[in-house]
Amino acid sequence: MSYTLSGRIHSRLAAAVPALIVALALQRWWAIELVALMLAIGLALDAAVYHRALAYQPAWAALPLGALELGLTYGAMRLLWEMPPPLWEAFVLYAVAWTSGQLLGHVVLPRLRLDYAEAGGELGRAGAATGVAVALTLVGGLGAAYAVRPPTVHLHGVVQGPLVITHSEKLVGGIVRGGIVVHANHVTISHVSVVGGDYGISVEHADHVTLDHVRVLRSNLDGIRALDAGVMIHDCSVSAPAGRLVTGILISYSMGRSMSMVSGCHVSGTREGIATHSSMVDIMDNHVADTSVRGILLGEMSMDMASGNDVEGATGIGISCMDHSMCEIEHNTIAGTRVGNTQDPSAAGVAIESYFFGEATVDGNTIVASPGGVRAFVSSSIERG
Repeated sequence: MSYTLSGRIHSRLAAAVPALIVALALQRWWAIELVALMLAIGLALDAAVYHRALAYQPAWAALPLGALELGLTYGAMRLLWEMPPPLWEAFVLYAVAWTSGQLLGHVVLPRLRLDYAEAGGELGRAGAATGVAVALTLVGGLGAAYAVRPPTVHLHGVVQGPLVITHSEKLVGGIVRGGIVVHANHVTISHVSVVGGDYGISVEHADHVTLDHVRVLRSNLDGIRALDAGVMIHDCSVSAPAGRLVTGILISYSMGRSMSMVSGCHVSGTREGIATHSSMVDIMDNHVADTSVRGILLGEMSMDMASGNDVEGATGIGISCMDHSMCEIEHNTIAGTRVGNTQDPSAAGVAIESYFFGEATVDGNTIVASPGGVRAFVSSSIERG
């Protein structure tokens, strides 16, 4: 189809309407901002690139152009936002916008306006009205999201805990002794150090909780625990546990919550580095070192992905998919896994393991100096990607 510049803009604005409706229904500030970002990138490409380079745009070009805009949107998210939104939810919102654009451009608008193709995608007064409506809705939505944003609490110096958070807020800075407990949705904890406590940070029965650049030391049980919770954990540090049974990051019984993510964290010296139970978690680009039982555990009927992680010096097992879990284990580096129990082959320095009806898909992993290699035990399977 040969679009005019006005036609491209009209079609772009019309395609943004379904995504904007979804963003407003979600009632999340990031969703409205993401629609605005996608629209800004799309309109800029329409005016500066597509109109000049694609005098005629074939239908098949929608796929590469959609991939280009997705990449630019993701890059802009990482560059502009200190704490990016949940990745899979953002992807779904982008997919809604892209799919609605294809349906409108190829099915709906040509039927509603018979001269749509001959007019180069222009919608006349309807296009102008749509542009005004989208602009007003975005301004109103962004204004409302800004007005109801959670309060920001700044900590200074050392604060005696445990701190209990029972309402939406953003907690920034400072040192907390004795732990932090989160019992509320839409909580952000950023650049906070936690020393001691049974749990360094415990998130219980809550959703949309973000932990960004937190540091946890000397916890007695778990460094970071999420119980029946949806959490996004970025660039954290868990080290110097107070006992031998400490798990660095534990996400359990959260299958009914939004998908969790652990990315860019450093965990060392714990019993297990990062562990899941009955949850959906994306574990990516973390560094786990010197664990005494397992580096990363994807366990107990979980549906998880572990990608881009470095697991170094684990005793027993590097990465384990266990107990009826379905796991994707891709592009990780597992080095120096040591034998933990000479009588138990499943703990004999196994780099990647599937155990007790686990179903693991492995692809592109690098294994160094790990005598147990890649193995399956007790009715489990490993499929090569």
